[in-house]
Amino acid sequence: MKTYLPKVEYSDRKWHLIDADGLVVGRLAVQIADILRGKNKPIFTPHIDAGDFVVVINADKVRFSGQKEYNKFYMTYSGWYSGDKYKSVSEVREKHPERIITHAVKGMLPHNRLGRAMLKKLKVYAGPDHPHGTQNPELLQVDA
Repeated sequence: MKTYLPKVEYSDRKWHLIDADGLVVGRLAVQIADILRGKNKPIFTPHIDAGDFVVVINADKVRFSGQKEYNKFYMTYSGWYSGDKYKSVSEVREKHPERIITHAVKGMLPHNRLGRAMLKKLKVYAGPDHPHGTQNPELLQVDA
């Protein structure tokens, strides 16, 4: 018996809209990563990008469980000696609230070319407006 490998049609990709208002970041990121990878489809194969597009709105209104709102820090490193910088959740939420969700989802995707291609299908916006109305994204209810 031969192994079946699905052929991915780029026209079959759907657009999903998620309202992140009041949702927990980690639980939301798991479900977004599954959609981006295509794990919700019967043709899922780990080495093929069969996922859909995801548009997340109201990224500035997500919440953290436990004490992560006060104890969690995001680190960036410039490559230079002592070039590491730490920012708290409140600092990131003020300037770039979409990076909270993007950072969480990026850690749940494969760390290679395939994962970077999957992350390009994620569109995150701080407010309730988004420019993807012509794609007719369907509202997705997320369990949180």
